[in-house]
Amino acid sequence: MTQDRRIPVCLSLAFLVLYLATCGCASSKSQSFRTSFLPALPQPSPAPDPPPPATPDLFATAMPNPLVAMLAVPKPTDTERRLMRAQERFEAGKRAYGQGNTGVAREEFDRAVDILLATPENAPDRERIERRLEQIVDAVYRYDVNGLGSGEDWDKVVYDKSPLNEMLEMTFSLDPRLKSKVKEEIQATVSQLPLEENDAVLGYIHFFSTDRGRKILASGLRRAGRFRPLIERALGEEGVPLELIFLAQAESGFLPRAVSPKRAAGMWQFVVWRGKEYGLDQSAYRDDRLDPEKATRAAARHLHDLYNQFGDWYLAMAAYNCGPGCVAKAVQKTGYADFWKLRDLGALPHETTNYVPLILAMTIMAKNPKDYGLDHIDAEEPVEYEKVKLTAATSLSLLADAAELPVSQIREMNPSLLRAVTPAGFDLNLPRGSASGVLSALELIPSDRRATWRMHRVGEGETLASIAKRYRTAAGQIAGANPGFLYSPAAGEVLIIPASYSEDRGETKKSRSRVRPASMQRRASTPRLKSASLRRAPAAE
Repeated sequence: MTQDRRIPVCLSLAFLVLYLATCGCASSKSQSFRTSFLPALPQPSPAPDPPPPATPDLFATAMPNPLVAMLAVPKPTDTERRLMRAQERFEAGKRAYGQGNTGVAREEFDRAVDILLATPENAPDRERIERRLEQIVDAVYRYDVNGLGSGEDWDKVVYDKSPLNEMLEMTFSLDPRLKSKVKEEIQATVSQLPLEENDAVLGYIHFFSTDRGRKILASGLRRAGRFRPLIERALGEEGVPLELIFLAQAESGFLPRAVSPKRAAGMWQFVVWRGKEYGLDQSAYRDDRLDPEKATRAAARHLHDLYNQFGDWYLAMAAYNCGPGCVAKAVQKTGYADFWKLRDLGALPHETTNYVPLILAMTIMAKNPKDYGLDHIDAEEPVEYEKVKLTAATSLSLLADAAELPVSQIREMNPSLLRAVTPAGFDLNLPRGSASGVLSALELIPSDRRATWRMHRVGEGETLASIAKRYRTAAGQIAGANPGFLYSPAAGEVLIIPASYSEDRGETKKSRSRVRPASMQRRASTPRLKSASLRRAPAAE
């Protein structure tokens, strides 16, 4: 192509490019001009977070689903419903008692007992019902003697009978089938205390397998739960086989106030002089032999000393029963330091010859509970308490007021107390968590008045006059003892009551004839409990 022809072509291409560019700009401006008069388009919102994955509906399908079965809450059984209803009525009774409404409290307690007594004889969980019934009646007893229609002389200690003498005097027939069974059990049993199978041990195993013997053994094993941690700790620290906890079961059935005809007392049955030898003091106000903690420590030390003396746990146990002098004399006389040989030779007292086999039988059966139908025993909950040192003589009634508990429960937690007033310096046991509140309450009362004065939480509808009448004191004295007191007390308010201990004792003596011994009331058979302790007439105002 010649140069003349290339020039027009280049000019044409340039013109075309310029035209197209001009059209594009015009189109853009025209579009901008038109959209300026239109409503603004909605701005796109940020994309939402993706929804969480849908939870599958476990109940949307009728097909069985094992997860559904795991999550489903089982319906309570008839026994559980009955126990819950009884507990509701019992709690209502406690609230009414705390408000001073003893009539309502009595009715609610009776309803709780009625619910349990109405359980059919063939109920599958009848044992649970009976255990709970016994617990509720025992608790109601505490409230009952404290203000539901009867009185109690708090200066009179109620003791329990030791079961030991009765069992030591027994003779038993032998069950030949037990011999091989017990031998196999001993071989498979781990025990710090040597276990032995012979006719004497088998005789007691046979007895404890009967209805009568099983009840004695089972009741002790049940009560053992209250003290087992305390006892095992003391035995372990003193180097004594833990199986000797059953020595306490034989001696007392784990009853802290058990006594024997020989005037031995407490869970470990110390006589006065032996108790003092191991630091268990006695006075007009307290007897340390009845203190489970102190007596257990003393018993563990005594057993350890006996083992050091004789070098044999069977001889130590025998010496615990008849005294180390008796055993030492038998060993010296016969030349045998072997319990079974001394037994065969008649060198020991008759009761002592049965004492060691009795404890061994209890140990073997308790360590093999399934073989003897003892595996379903529900041991009582361990006793949990905290100690408070009282700086002044203090009445149990005031302590009960401060802790908002029955006097009998305070006394039960402190079985070594012999009077209605604690001595100064006494280490008082209180339910765990209540010590600080009790101490704060006691600070409101002058120390020299704590043996006589009381505290009272005002209930619904109570007036100053009714409160004064209840404590047999003048309304003006109550008002004077409570600075800033309003004449009409409000429900829930706590008042200090200037009471007179001598007047309290007067009424106690007046009402004493109406009260049966506590041991009779608390040992009543279950079917008779309603008539024995719950259906009393209301207390006179």
